[in-house]
Amino acid sequence: MPHASESEGAIETRGLEPVPDGERTGHARELFPTWVAANISVLLLTMGAGLIVFNGLNFWQVLVVGVAAPLVSYGIVGLISIAGKRGGSPGMALSRAVFGQRGNLFPGSLIWVARWGWETINAVTGAYAVLTVLDLLFGVKSNTALIVVTLLVFVACTFLVSGLGINALRVCSMWSTYLFGAFSVLVLVHLVANTDWSAVFGKPAGSTAMMVAGIGTIAAGGISWVPSGPDFTRYLPRAASGRAMVGSTVGGAGIVVLPMLLMGAVMAVSTPDLASATDPVAFIGQILPMWIAVPYLLIALVGMLLINSMSMYSAGFTAQTLGIKVPRAWAVSVNAVISLVFGFLLMVVATSFIGSFISFLTLLAVAFSAWIGVFGVDMLRRRTYDGEALMDTTRTSAYWYRGGFAWQAMTAWALALLVGLLFTKVDWFAGPLAPTWIGKHGLGWAATIVVSAALYAVLPRTRSAAPEPIPAAPGAEPESTTLSI
Repeated sequence: MPHASESEGAIETRGLEPVPDGERTGHARELFPTWVAANISVLLLTMGAGLIVFNGLNFWQVLVVGVAAPLVSYGIVGLISIAGKRGGSPGMALSRAVFGQRGNLFPGSLIWVARWGWETINAVTGAYAVLTVLDLLFGVKSNTALIVVTLLVFVACTFLVSGLGINALRVCSMWSTYLFGAFSVLVLVHLVANTDWSAVFGKPAGSTAMMVAGIGTIAAGGISWVPSGPDFTRYLPRAASGRAMVGSTVGGAGIVVLPMLLMGAVMAVSTPDLASATDPVAFIGQILPMWIAVPYLLIALVGMLLINSMSMYSAGFTAQTLGIKVPRAWAVSVNAVISLVFGFLLMVVATSFIGSFISFLTLLAVAFSAWIGVFGVDMLRRRTYDGEALMDTTRTSAYWYRGGFAWQAMTAWALALLVGLLFTKVDWFAGPLAPTWIGKHGLGWAATIVVSAALYAVLPRTRSAAPEPIPAAPGAEPESTTLSI
């Protein structure tokens, strides 16, 4: 994760304001551990098992899913993150240039609310990891009081790390990458030695349709990170290579997603109940010996804490763009409290964790995809962002447009969001177009991106008091009229 300048210190104090060129000292390669850390979650094991049990895929088809899903989803994350080096601001602040100062409140509010669910899921998974370790080491069984305590501790740690800012996240990401990688090798060796490989490779192939659906489901998780991409690249110099940024993003995510899905698929052969377990973590204690399970869970716990910290870090910026006038670190506290309350309800009241997770993931992807299409097309047209106009929320802003709204962007976003929901089916909601090929393959989010991008591309361009292009820093790559990666 590109680090803040030394002037920021241990606690990052910068909010939405653009990072000056003189303080952009990061490197594209630092994105690699960032996106490794963003995917260190045992939920990927459960989802890998689900591809075997629910989708009926075999090992080789899961391999295809594990390659294709992060390539597609984190490829988009990497491309959108290029806006961060261009504008030096968080993603939802740059979004003001696209939707207008008032218009940006609509997608911003939806994305902020959607993050509540993401943070709740991760808080619950982290709490389950703590409960499993307590059970393995001390025989302590879960109860309501213990659930509250573990959730509170997990959310408090998340608030601390995300409140410290980008430097703390960078250090934690780097060390968790090393530790998780080392123990994942141990898990892999154990599986190799104790798995009935004839049963794994003897499983017949499932349908191509279910494989495509699997790619759609796994990719939906990566799509949820797209609006956050610029948040982690704003400290990169303008001369940073876009190709290196995309490569580090895809590589960091893929090096975790692929083996985790494959390990989950292998585990499902001996433990098919893994895919539908109420507790998505406890199975690790059943499959692995304690000397591997406990440290593996603890390291995964750190990973899940980092995922939540990264999400809350971005959520703090989003809250600020909505007009919550508090420092970024305190803006994070709103999401912390919400994830604590919702997490308790999910652990105590909900009957199916994985069902709730998949439903949420599906809706989350659609909510973010409408923004992605519009913002992506705008990136094709825009080379620079006016830092003063981004921070000016009055009528004098170059991004005020008409009444504070860029109506072309708002129209494309709203219509695409509606279309995406028409194709969506979850446990408690089904759009009228869900039975179509797109709906059955879990590609409602992809349709949303295409519709929003196409509509915004054909609508008349939004006129604004556009800033003069900022001269490129020495050694910067020349920007062409197409998206430079």
